[in-house]
Amino acid sequence: MTSDRDPQLLKGVLPMLTLAALTHDESYGYELVAALRAAGLAELSTGTLYPVLTRLERDGLVTSRLMASSSGPARKYYRPSDAGLAALRTQRASWAALVATADRVLRAAAETAAAGTAATDTAPTAAPTHPEGTR
Repeated sequence: MTSDRDPQLLKGVLPMLTLAALTHDESYGYELVAALRAAGLAELSTGTLYPVLTRLERDGLVTSRLMASSSGPARKYYRPSDAGLAALRTQRASWAALVATADRVLRAAAETAAAGTAATDTAPTAAPTHPEGTR
């Protein structure tokens, strides 16, 4: 994660990204953080991910099991439940639609800004008009 990334954007998509990362193989929390960091969320912390895992488990979207570890206490491994996989499919479709909409709006804004810059270089600016009663 870059320092200029809005943390609220990550907060909104982290549950979906967590479910997606868990589709590859079950994982424990720190291993999952490392995988998500490697995928581009470099500043992701365990303190951010563990509450997401807790909510996903509480909501029945992931299941967990404890497994002994040779390097310390038992680790809690997570994997998506059937409900979690169904939720991920829905979230992917919603995400794709949102990205397409955001892209259209941002592209139109960039085109308007570019056209506006060209227009201000060649034409005087008109005063905004207001419908009656909206001033």
